[in-house]
Amino acid sequence: MLLPRKLLPWRRPAQDAQALAGRLLRSSSSSFDPDDDDPPFTRVPKLPPRAPSTPPPKPKALAGKIRPDEPAHSDLPFDFRYSYSETDPTWRPIGFREPTRFSPFGPGRLDRPWDGTAAARVGDYASGDERIREEVLGEPLSEEEVAALVERYRHSDCSRQINLGKGGVTHNMLDDIHNHWKRAEAVRIKCLGVPTLDMDNICFHLEDKTGGKVVSRSINIIILYRGRNYDPQKRPGVPLMLWKPLAPIYPKLVQNVAEGLTFEETKELRNRGLNSPPLTKLTRNGVYVNVVDKVREAFKTVEVVRLDCTHVGTTDCKKIGVKLRDLVPCIPILFKDEQIILWRGKVRQERSVSAECSSSPQ
Repeated sequence: MLLPRKLLPWRRPAQDAQALAGRLLRSSSSSFDPDDDDPPFTRVPKLPPRAPSTPPPKPKALAGKIRPDEPAHSDLPFDFRYSYSETDPTWRPIGFREPTRFSPFGPGRLDRPWDGTAAARVGDYASGDERIREEVLGEPLSEEEVAALVERYRHSDCSRQINLGKGGVTHNMLDDIHNHWKRAEAVRIKCLGVPTLDMDNICFHLEDKTGGKVVSRSINIIILYRGRNYDPQKRPGVPLMLWKPLAPIYPKLVQNVAEGLTFEETKELRNRGLNSPPLTKLTRNGVYVNVVDKVREAFKTVEVVRLDCTHVGTTDCKKIGVKLRDLVPCIPILFKDEQIILWRGKVRQERSVSAECSSSPQ
């Protein structure tokens, strides 16, 4: 079926579209005014590329020298050891756990040869060291000055504190003490562990190796005074140890048969000690200042003493036994399961018997 011509959908003629486009172009061209406040966007010309700036020359990285040009020299008049209070120069090791050519001060860093236990001093030193120490200390402190120092440094929150552990008075501790003495008159030293068995020995080595003066000692707390005329600029040079040397090998501490006894007698003493009640119980890193007196007092009535050292450690148990052997004196006859068995020895037993005979009425 054919529709009438008027009802067919006819498109607009091309003349109307061209006329509309012309009107739009004329209106847009007439709207561009040079005095307009908002001119159309114009492309900004690109800036010329900036010339690359040459970076400043970097200094050549110098490789860290393991061996310095010249070894360090120290005028301290004593042999350098890892620990001064826990070792005895008279002890002769029977072997070493590391080659003696490896010095803990580093290769070529010290002009003192290392023999496995100590770096012996080189050359002869003048005998005026004690006089120099007295000059640095100056006049003795009065009671008021000592009381003021004690009140200032005795508190547990003191910032000038050094903790002294089972290593005792170590070599690097000397440098720590002089570092504190730069800004403080005294330093507080808190002692714990095996060294507290002999506090007199600790005080001696602190005074001897640093040149200071112990002005107060309360149980395990030491206050070390630097001296009136101490000058930090003239402090002695203390070369540091770079690592802890391995302990040498010493002869066996406990023999299979105690001196002066047979094997059966030694075995009987060990069994008696293990079955006896402990004299005291020692804790790890504790304070042992009264242990020596307790053992001496116990040996007046008993022949064998047992110390309970549970959780103290096998190494510390042996160190405690060595110190008690020299301080009491006595003979360690057994280290087992962190228990120390001490025997008072034949000589002490004979002395106690003779004392009882002399004190008995006739």
